[in-house]
Amino acid sequence: MTTFLIYLLVLVVISLVTFWQYASDKMRAKNDLWRIPEGALLALSFFGGAIGGLVGMYYLRHKTKHWYFVVINVFGLVWQLILAAYLLAVGI
Repeated sequence: MTTFLIYLLVLVVISLVTFWQYASDKMRAKNDLWRIPEGALLALSFFGGAIGGLVGMYYLRHKTKHWYFVVINVFGLVWQLILAAYLLAVGI
């Protein structure tokens, strides 16, 4: 159970960082400043921050026209939820 809770905590932290990065990139886009690379945003979303990425996309209306952002965020969310369910079921 402790591994499951640690995993959830890690997902929350990475999701908060991911949301912050999406918000920062949105602000930079509006102010015509140096942008965060799309690869960095996608990596954050896929490797633990899918919830933050999806919230950032739809709440901030940022990167929603890029189909690959939707796909990567959804795939990331799916594997993160599967791993959470596995950890919970196994009781680790």
